Amino acid sequence: MECISVFDMLKIGVGPSSSHTLGPWRAAERWISELKEQGVFDQVKEIKVYLYGSLSLTGKGHATDIAVVMGLLGTDPVTVPIESIGVSLEQLKTSQKLNFGGVREIPFDFGTDIIFKKEFLPFHSNAIQFEAQLANGKLVTETYYSIGGGFVVKEELIHAKENKETFKTFPHPVKTGNELLQHCLDQGKSISEIVLENELSLRTAQEIDEGLHQIWNTMLECMYVGCHTEGKLPGGLNVKRRAFEMHQKLKGNVPYSNPQEWLESIRDTEVKFRQIIKWVSCFALSVNEVNASLGRVVTAPTNGSAGVIPAVLMYYMVIENHDADFDDIRQFLLVASEVGSIFKKGATISAAMGGCQAEIGVSSAMAAAGLTELMGGSPEQVLIAAEIAMEHHLGLTCDPIGGLVQVPCIERNAMGAIKAINAAELALDTDPKEAKVPLDKVVNTMWETAKDMSSKYKETSEGGLAVGVFLSDC
Repeated sequence: MECISVFDMLKIGVGPSSSHTLGPWRAAERWISELKEQGVFDQVKEIKVYLYGSLSLTGKGHATDIAVVMGLLGTDPVTVPIESIGVSLEQLKTSQKLNFGGVREIPFDFGTDIIFKKEFLPFHSNAIQFEAQLANGKLVTETYYSIGGGFVVKEELIHAKENKETFKTFPHPVKTGNELLQHCLDQGKSISEIVLENELSLRTAQEIDEGLHQIWNTMLECMYVGCHTEGKLPGGLNVKRRAFEMHQKLKGNVPYSNPQEWLESIRDTEVKFRQIIKWVSCFALSVNEVNASLGRVVTAPTNGSAGVIPAVLMYYMVIENHDADFDDIRQFLLVASEVGSIFKKGATISAAMGGCQAEIGVSSAMAAAGLTELMGGSPEQVLIAAEIAMEHHLGLTCDPIGGLVQVPCIERNAMGAIKAINAAELALDTDPKEAKVPLDKVVNTMWETAKDMSSKYKETSEGGLAVGVFLSDC
């Protein structure tokens, strides 16, 4: 069983999709690194990229081709200036030369050297193949699979042995919810304490805090940008940004000049039930509007579901607990990431494999778990909250109109966030002895549902709303 850290489940990247944008970007970076390890990078004369299956069918809408180019240019999605992406793309289209790995130019035609092939490769729905022509005439190829959440693997799983060894170094190795709960009971500790001890086997406390600070700051900045940006989203659907107008109606009169001051100002606003629902929805919408416009977000566990966890954590900080600080943020993110890893190990977090239940469903379960522990829930209640949240997302399809991560994806983040809060409240009022469905059963059920689901509803834009609503309708 692979070792999954909080920093694997929560990764900073560029939208709109972790599996279709961040994954291919990382695959291109990895291919360049492997070419260098093999000593053939300097011999590459020409390259072609083949996108298979779901990467091909919704690749244009998910900016897969753009992501591949940015990876081939040697840029990092964590640090690349967002405004430079369009500039780099236009330069490439004009010159038809690629600054391969950021160090040497080779010919590259954006329109013809990225080939979209609709057929699916057997190992996974999201396959990307890189082909290089070397100076000596030899042709070398490598195939990667983007399996969701920005994770990239090869079919032979060359790092499987390394992952297993790292996993064994965890003081509390976890594959299932039952195993996690047993560690908590044996140690008399909360889920966040167990997860933190595992993380400390990989990095120092300072490194963990610095990493989690960066993740939260990115989430907060993303909400801030989304709430202060108006207009329409790119892609052709003419989807109007809604977070801006919602925010204008909700915000009070307290002045602010940065994201942290903004957070503090929200604490002074009216908090009736309707306002709470609107604030949570506004937070979630803001993140995914930024995501849909190739902005920087945190996979949580994916880009398409990136709004749920920030929205629920922000809800706790500005509605439930005005004294909440970084200790609460750390606790929430540790719990949420562990629940996400249980779903990844036992099922999938890829919509191309499991439909939207694997993205919004998992993110809602993660957020519900994190919120429940912050609200004083026991480890049993934390897992109950995760189960409730997923149970009511089972069967949710992935059917993006036009292959864009906009409709219905953006609204689904708002719904997933509200469900997470509801699930937490239900769990807090539940006697664990009375619970009927354990988390592990719903993980298994989600995976069985995914396998039974038609491929039309797995991020192919060949079914559901994707064909029921025409682009001309938009």
